[in-house]
Amino acid sequence: MNTQISAVKNDWPDSWLVLDGGLRKGRYVDPEFARLERDKLWKRVWQFAARLDEIPNVGDYTVYEICEQSAFIVRVEEDLIKAYFNFCPHRGTTLCESSGSFDGGKIICPFHGWRWDLAGRNEFVMERHEFHGGQLKNEDVALKELAIAVFEGFVFISFDPDPMPFDEFIAPVRQQIESLRLGDMHHYWWKRAEVPANWKVAQEAFHETYHVAATHPQLDDVGSRLVYGGVEPEVPMMHAFCGYETYPLGHGRFWDDAMARAQAMGDHQESEADLEAMINMFDLFATGMDAMYFEEDVETVKSLRGKPVPEGSSYGEEYIKAIYQKAAEQGRPMPAPTPEVLSQWGGEIFVFPNLLILPGPGRVMMYRSRPMGSDPNHCIFEIFSTTSYPADQGWPRAKVVEVTDTTDPEQLLLIPRQDMSNIPRIQHGLRSFGCKQVWLASHHEQLIMNMHRELDRYLQSDR
Repeated sequence: MNTQISAVKNDWPDSWLVLDGGLRKGRYVDPEFARLERDKLWKRVWQFAARLDEIPNVGDYTVYEICEQSAFIVRVEEDLIKAYFNFCPHRGTTLCESSGSFDGGKIICPFHGWRWDLAGRNEFVMERHEFHGGQLKNEDVALKELAIAVFEGFVFISFDPDPMPFDEFIAPVRQQIESLRLGDMHHYWWKRAEVPANWKVAQEAFHETYHVAATHPQLDDVGSRLVYGGVEPEVPMMHAFCGYETYPLGHGRFWDDAMARAQAMGDHQESEADLEAMINMFDLFATGMDAMYFEEDVETVKSLRGKPVPEGSSYGEEYIKAIYQKAAEQGRPMPAPTPEVLSQWGGEIFVFPNLLILPGPGRVMMYRSRPMGSDPNHCIFEIFSTTSYPADQGWPRAKVVEVTDTTDPEQLLLIPRQDMSNIPRIQHGLRSFGCKQVWLASHHEQLIMNMHRELDRYLQSDR
């Protein structure tokens, strides 16, 4: 029988508890739990608000919204980024929407024309003598700044006036993220959808590889034959080679466990059939996602056809040599090909509370899930595809494309469509009177449990 393992406040209902083998469903469907997250988590935590590619030039801005809060990030100078609460101190009007550029470097309220420079200093109040007995000062109505940290091309913000130091927050995953050279990667595409599910339901779909056999049968033929045909596998399923680590502060990762793979393969001798399987897998990712692996990566692995594999090497190693040689010819930045970096290709690094980083060869796909207001049954879900570019090639400014129908193949490719098909169904099932909790696998779903334990640390705080 499941037992409670998290220390909880006395007034917490049973439906909110973290158990030793699962989670009570109220954490996903209860409006009061969502409001607690708004007040205790999102008001305090460091959160990924933007990529620098959204604001490439001085005067560019982008808006970030979470629950009922709105902030905007602006490039004040070439090397200076600031974040402000998105409201006018006169009557509360939001100063900007979506993304764009402030003409002439001036931030102007569209309601009554109050004006600020990019550094947030007030420059103009119409009929100033009518305010505060004629004593209104510029500093009285300066824009209110938020805590901000720029890291590897990300802009993190916190609504907390005294947040945990960012270096302390990111420390458990700093080395893994820095090793990917994400700061050298830039916008390729970015899509956003409103999804009828809790923000945690949406992101937890990507915290494990346990779902691949059923959700993406084209990626795991062995697993899909077990799931859909009852055929017991003679070789391990894809998720058998996945290692997991949980870190302090809710962070974690999973990766390709080369040792487990080698042990499973035993004395297997590679053949051209293995190369064709590798080509097929790359093609499925490139055509089914267009992130992490691109068509040119497929062409690179195809170039190995008909070539002998040197003694002591493998098709995988020869592919790595080929792609790094091609990148060097292009002047395309790549991370150092260390065993840790290579093992992360196709894996995930999770930054609490809602940033998922999925690396490929000099490319990264990212997911971000955010609540919409205090409604536990709706969220904003985003997919970012980034890549490093050749030295002689620029990159586009990051602008989001709205997905209006997650079943439309013109808007989402196959793999994200398959994932999106599950998420609303999970939320619908969680609202069933018969559902009391969800069960979690101790190994494959440990990132989910670790995330919820850190979530409770925020929610039970007296701050």
